[in-house]
Amino acid sequence: MGTLEKIAGAYSADLEKLNAHIESRLQSGNALMSRIVLSLLRTKGKQLRPLLLIMCARMFGPVDEKVIAAAAAVELIHNASLIHDDVVDNSPTRRGNPTVNAVWDNHIAVLVGDFFTSTAMQEAISTADIRIIDALCRLGRQLSLGEIDQIYNARQHTLDEEGYYRIVDYKTASLFEASARMGCYAADAPDEACAVLTRYASLFGRCFQIRDDIFDYFPSELVGKPTGNDLREGKVSLPLLHALSRQCEGCGEVVALLERGELTDEEISRIQAFARDNGGIDYAFDVMRRLRREACDGIASLPDATIRRQLTELFDFIIERQF
Repeated sequence: MGTLEKIAGAYSADLEKLNAHIESRLQSGNALMSRIVLSLLRTKGKQLRPLLLIMCARMFGPVDEKVIAAAAAVELIHNASLIHDDVVDNSPTRRGNPTVNAVWDNHIAVLVGDFFTSTAMQEAISTADIRIIDALCRLGRQLSLGEIDQIYNARQHTLDEEGYYRIVDYKTASLFEASARMGCYAADAPDEACAVLTRYASLFGRCFQIRDDIFDYFPSELVGKPTGNDLREGKVSLPLLHALSRQCEGCGEVVALLERGELTDEEISRIQAFARDNGGIDYAFDVMRRLRREACDGIASLPDATIRRQLTELFDFIIERQF
């Protein structure tokens, strides 16, 4: 049994309750919506965000209906963002399955994403906790701004780490941060503990995205899924940003290719190799290890030793996960 499966197994009853709750809340009486929802529920991902929310809440109390509703709100808005992202990116697959837009078209996909977003808002409102509602609303804004920033940076060929981290914080870390915050609110955790767990979640989210970005700099046959897609869209992430910052041989050619766009497979391979050969991957791993140290040192004062250990193991899992 892997690390994630072991940790999730400790919360299996809570996650089963969550999934049953989500399924019941997504019932609509509309045959087409029900068909699409059922297909999406069959292909759910790792559920790291609601898992983190439940772990944060469990540290300070039981996982009650308020916690489950908050976890459902986060999972639903996360899935809504994925559906909308697939429309923006014109993605044909996700998690190895056809996307909603690929099967039905963009019009239907946008409406399904809106349905998930509205249901998420209902879940947040059902907690009757204005802090949870506010956290979810702020999250929605951050996700939208992150997507806009990413599109703008790709079109303007912005190549700096500050811009990269801003997008990561909005598009990825914000979901983990909101999960920790909402879990703490649902359990009425002390403000100091909430701040610590929120910071952990923010660093965790950055690390999660960096590790995901590293995969894009290796051949598809090694990773087991298509890679180089971000580069094709002009999206430059941390490994290549660092390699370019060294101003080494071949840097000018890579920048010229990125600015030209419409890259061939051979050109994608050359850019991937450039990032690997010029320290981009090593640098990204160094950054992840630094994030891990700060995050795990920060939670050392929290009360539940078992959950502290699980949070540390979860961070290690993100860094160590392989292709």
